[in-house]
Amino acid sequence: MIRVVHVITRLTLGGSSENTVSQVVALRDAGYDCVLAAGLDESETPTVDDARRRGVHVVDVPCLGREVSARRDVTALVALTRLLRRERAQLVHTHTSKAGFTGRLAARLARVPAIIHQPHGHIFYGYYGPRRLALFVALERRAARWCDRLVTLTDRGTEEHLAQGIGRREQYVTIPSGVPTTVLRERAPSRTEARARVGLSADAYVIVAVGRYVIVKGFDLLVAALPRVLAEVPRAHLVLVGDGSERAALQAQAAALGVTDRVRLTGATDDVVTWLAAADVCGAPSRNEGMGRALVEAMALGLPVVGAAVGGIPSVLGDDEAGRLVAPDDADALGESLALLGRDAALRAKLGAAARARAECFSTAVADQRLLALYATLLRAKGLA
Repeated sequence: MIRVVHVITRLTLGGSSENTVSQVVALRDAGYDCVLAAGLDESETPTVDDARRRGVHVVDVPCLGREVSARRDVTALVALTRLLRRERAQLVHTHTSKAGFTGRLAARLARVPAIIHQPHGHIFYGYYGPRRLALFVALERRAARWCDRLVTLTDRGTEEHLAQGIGRREQYVTIPSGVPTTVLRERAPSRTEARARVGLSADAYVIVAVGRYVIVKGFDLLVAALPRVLAEVPRAHLVLVGDGSERAALQAQAAALGVTDRVRLTGATDDVVTWLAAADVCGAPSRNEGMGRALVEAMALGLPVVGAAVGGIPSVLGDDEAGRLVAPDDADALGESLALLGRDAALRAKLGAAARARAECFSTAVADQRLLALYATLLRAKGLA
């Protein structure tokens, strides 16, 4: 049995954690012996507990965290190297930036024969200033030499990494963050039932967005666009499903624009599917996005998406096939497209049907098949299979 250790910085609520846990489950079901190492925190207890309920062996690496700290990072490196040696890992699969660098270096020090890194997006724009970005890109270029394969969520992600001089084209494999589309549809209530549960009227035009309340997700742009939408579609409502550090700022922005009664911030919830089922359109004005699991979840339920043309969003939408693409950081264009879909129910239905079909390109079945093929090919090349 092949011994695999996955390493991720944190198991916070979000796409990268869900994708990682799902991969470990798929590999375990295929006969791999897997361990998931992460820097755990009390705030992540629900996510960690969920992973363990799904049979994932989670190991805490206490000093592994997102912020740069020489002492803690060296401690994490030593702990990971010892873990990999103790587990006799034959393949290490790292996830996200910090765990990606530290984990790949630890795998190299522990002489692990096969190494895969999966960034789950990138930090090339929307996060840091030029100096810090230059440092991170330099580190990624170095770390790319220490691994056999680099996994991106979309083909565009590959091109964006190559444009920064990170890795060689032959190292890259595209594997989407698989969404269990069939299970999602089975769990989803009807639109009428969903609206009754969350207190939305039958005739409301509901725009939903799902994710952490952080600047990079661009939820402030949705709030800024709402007055424009309301001018053309008076029954419009905006629902932001999630929570985060920008909650107070979003509430203050809505109050300043006079739209507080049309903006709902749900807080953290494990019932995202009900909010999606209750909506008409999904908004995704991210300033950076690796792929966007929430977009695929919305599409799987037949929602058209209005998304910013950044990162993997154009790949997910197929240009304008499953919704509408707008320029990043353009609240006016965002409002115009959302208003158009609010006025035109036939267009919403057409794009929603296309979105539902396109979501299957990013399903768990597709992702698992590609992941298992990658492992089999790499292990054969290394003489381990």
